[in-house]
Amino acid sequence: MKPVPPPKIGANIQKIRKEQGLTLDGLAERSGVSKAMLSQIESDKVNPTVLTIWKIARGLEIELDAILKGGWEPVRKFSVTRSSDAAVLDTSDGGPHIRVFSPISMAEDLEIYQVNFDPGTALVSGPHAPRAEEFLTVLDGAVRVEAGERSADLQTGDFINYHCDIDHVIENPHDAPASIQMIVRFHRKPF
Repeated sequence: MKPVPPPKIGANIQKIRKEQGLTLDGLAERSGVSKAMLSQIESDKVNPTVLTIWKIARGLEIELDAILKGGWEPVRKFSVTRSSDAAVLDTSDGGPHIRVFSPISMAEDLEIYQVNFDPGTALVSGPHAPRAEEFLTVLDGAVRVEAGERSADLQTGDFINYHCDIDHVIENPHDAPASIQMIVRFHRKPF
């Protein structure tokens, strides 16, 4: 019986990367695997670990199996976070109550929160990554948003979008509770 040749992992990664229009730099940034290592893997100079292949698959947004077989389809997501499973971040100093709905895998990409403010509380934030934006909808009550030198008072149903790569504050200076939905979008560098 003739031995089965090992899959051409390096060639498969290179083929999929090029089909997606990604450079080595782009895949390195997405996967966390260095450009030099990717180059060595693609030219079959090194035998990558399973962890490295998994990181590359995640960077290519494909199933791990696709690297072994050479064909790929984008991963089709269908992820549910139950209300009881949402992470809760309550500050100890009487600040707002924060529920995180987005999975940890989306951190510093797209983050989704519900923030409940008791009267007189505030969420004070330093600058996020360059070009990051917050999208805020007031679900109930009223809040004040300050981003740099600009500010706005918002009521139930109001929406605001602002760059959050500067100091910014969301506060409830009123006597009644308030609730907001906030989405934070981080802009990745172009590939």
